[in-house]
Amino acid sequence: MSHIPLRLTTGAFILNAGYAKRNLDKDSAAGLQAMAARVIPPVSRIRPETFGKMLSYSEMTLGAALLAPFLPSRLVGVGLGIFSGSMLTMYRRTPGMTEPDGIRPSQKGTALAKDVWMFGIAVALVLDRRRKSGNTPRSTP
Repeated sequence: MSHIPLRLTTGAFILNAGYAKRNLDKDSAAGLQAMAARVIPPVSRIRPETFGKMLSYSEMTLGAALLAPFLPSRLVGVGLGIFSGSMLTMYRRTPGMTEPDGIRPSQKGTALAKDVWMFGIAVALVLDRRRKSGNTPRSTP
């Protein structure tokens, strides 16, 4: 039950972000592709329009997975961790996104730096241990 708010809010957010990207124009897709190539260099070999579609479908798939109650939280947590970790790496590697200290976000970098909350949720989903029924602690008299 404690995972429902984490999965619902994050899943809806990512699903909506992917849905909004489904009809990216070539220039917008190329801009996102250039940023993504800083984390995954082979991405630069894909046509920008194809990259935009792949990004859109990937985000919608991850968002839907987070919303699907039958998928294990640890599994979707790993997916969210990979996604948000990539976003944070992109933030760190893109010039102008951080203040001179290399950590704090610049005005331009705030949009990516805020994704640190997704990484925290991913860690919570992966590390949370559920008690098996019958293993509940007994109160001592």
